Amino acid sequence: MAYDGSLASDARLTSPATAMDFRERLQRATQRGRQAKDEAARAEAARRMDAQQWQRLHAEHRRQLCDHIEACLKQLADNFPGFDYEPVLEERGWGGAVRRDDLSLSGGRRESLFSRLQLTVSPHNEYHVIEVVAKGAVRNKENFTRNHFQQLGDADLDTFRELIEQWTLDYAELYAAAE
Repeated sequence: MAYDGSLASDARLTSPATAMDFRERLQRATQRGRQAKDEAARAEAARRMDAQQWQRLHAEHRRQLCDHIEACLKQLADNFPGFDYEPVLEERGWGGAVRRDDLSLSGGRRESLFSRLQLTVSPHNEYHVIEVVAKGAVRNKENFTRNHFQQLGDADLDTFRELIEQWTLDYAELYAAAE
């Protein structure tokens, strides 16, 4: 329909029927906007809930792995007298460590020798990854570094336990070779 410039055409835009139709459409648009806002709030709450569930799952895995770390490192300390076990609780992770300080006297020189193995489970992160890190030094030489990670949802704790055991054995072999 072409605009003829008459007032009759303008009156048609503000007729009671058109005004009522616009009011209804305005109310529906307002209602859709509120529903979208409510849906976004529900999605955000669900996302936060998922984050809490991820943190709970990570904490459960971390506890189990820390218990295994403690058991392996205490056995290592029992096998090599002089090593002391200590729990590790720091911002980079939780786990345990064994350490030993020796004194070497050779050629009239006195030297302190430091040996340590630390195994930690890294804290939860936004990528939902669980990671175990091993760092070790034998007689003042930091020569032992290992790490392994998996997606938290797919984490195989048996694999982590096997690696913790293997890394403890690897360190024991390194230490025994340097004694």
